Amino acid sequence: MPAQIYHLIAFLVAAVVVLWTTPDVKNIGIKSGTVDKPGGRKVHERPMVRLGGVSIFAGTFASLLIVWWLGGFGNLPPDKEWQIWGVAIGGLGFFLIGLADDLLNLSPLGRLLLQIIVAAGAWKVGVSIDFITIPTIGIVDLNWFSLPITVIWLVGMVNAINWIDGLDGLAAGVSGIAAVVMLLVSLFMNQPAAALIAAALAGAALGFLRYNFNPAQIFMGDGGSYFMGFTLAAVGVIGLVKIPAFTAVILPYLILAVPILDMSAVILTRIRRGKLPWVADRCHLHHRLLQAGLSHRWTVLFIYTLTLWVGSLALAIAGIPSGIAYAFGTTSLLTYTSWRVWKHSQQK
Repeated sequence: MPAQIYHLIAFLVAAVVVLWTTPDVKNIGIKSGTVDKPGGRKVHERPMVRLGGVSIFAGTFASLLIVWWLGGFGNLPPDKEWQIWGVAIGGLGFFLIGLADDLLNLSPLGRLLLQIIVAAGAWKVGVSIDFITIPTIGIVDLNWFSLPITVIWLVGMVNAINWIDGLDGLAAGVSGIAAVVMLLVSLFMNQPAAALIAAALAGAALGFLRYNFNPAQIFMGDGGSYFMGFTLAAVGVIGLVKIPAFTAVILPYLILAVPILDMSAVILTRIRRGKLPWVADRCHLHHRLLQAGLSHRWTVLFIYTLTLWVGSLALAIAGIPSGIAYAFGTTSLLTYTSWRVWKHSQQK
């Protein structure tokens, strides 16, 4: 069986499992009272079940197990197969932290400490940034700096995806688009292990949009956003950062530029205002777009377009055939949506 078939199987199985299990998870959440109530900085107007991450995790993990059972890991080197299970175990750890927060409302510092511990465990099993490639210098071995840099990257991306999960379908759509781009880049870079995980996550995230796009029927909660944030960051590490080429190293940061820049801007704004970085407010990009007069759906679609645009730039930089054409196409799309956003805000 061609190796690419296993990636398609991973995508489809994850999507089907999510589509199949999400209604049951929603019913369980309603019966248990595990809901996110409206008010404060939140934009939803009625209580919403926030356990959708259970379906996302189940779909991703089940698809990887089925691909393994079908022999899809057979052509992988032993270290690559171990990296897949390392990402899966790390994803389980972050999912459980987020689920505990959904159920028990953990303190910010408690969550951060648990995240650091799980990220350090992932580093120990091979999800690690061991070197960086600098133009004109070459490969620079990080030695003991590998641990803090890896932890910062993994924990940072977990919280970046969690922070943009403020509108119906936003985090799931952005993560799904980023996962598809990572799938294509990983396949082109001959990184089938990373591509398998990306395919599974893409299927789970895009399948979840059936119930999460505006008007949402269920939220993914911290369990879902933590799991997707870690998995995207980990795929970038094992599939791209480990390739000794400067263009490959910068690709994960480019693909995930929208949540990274949003989180960075929010932190700087809060610090400038004399607030703690983790104290929630309404200064995220999606909040600013809503305040400018955009509708819920147009805000989400505009951020989708931004994510598609940076993803197409990554395809072009990676040297994928027709990558430049994709970049021109998404640039045109971004120009059009930006014009619509500006026109709509002026009318408001």
